[in-house]
Amino acid sequence: MTELLALCTGNAARSVMAGFMLEHLREGRPGPELHIVTAGTHTIDGQPMGMRTRAALGAIPELAGVTFTRHRSRQVHEEDLVRADLVVVMEADHVRFVRRHHPEAAARTATIRSLCQDLLPAPPALGERLAGLKLADAPLGDDDDVIDPAGGDEEAYAACVAELWVLCQRLITLL
Repeated sequence: MTELLALCTGNAARSVMAGFMLEHLREGRPGPELHIVTAGTHTIDGQPMGMRTRAALGAIPELAGVTFTRHRSRQVHEEDLVRADLVVVMEADHVRFVRRHHPEAAARTATIRSLCQDLLPAPPALGERLAGLKLADAPLGDDDDVIDPAGGDEEAYAACVAELWVLCQRLITLL
């Protein structure tokens, strides 16, 4: 089983969106099981998914009928990072956070966009492919960021969901 941690800032929009998308996209595919956990670097624990996040997710036809009410925001903990085979983050600042606070997980942490561009498909095993990327020392650029829709209008959330949907469809084929 592959343990994947999706990480953003508040665990209220981007990591939640990616988590639901990856779970949906993984269903029924061949290959190792995928266990997805979402968290944030700076959260207010226990908050439900916001209405704009839920509405934006629900607007994707492939996700119609999925229940999004079970989510509660949570702060990332050291054990999440220890357990994760892969930490998928939404922006370069999240990589910097992991490098600074949890350097042991830095070699398994990258932005979703950089993974979609640089991760080779299997085989070999995921760990070996990640090692080849040398993520702990990889240069970071803000051009890999998925922009946080927090505080934005419905259009900002819809744009974020659309961007993540494309990225998640690509990433799931590489896991």
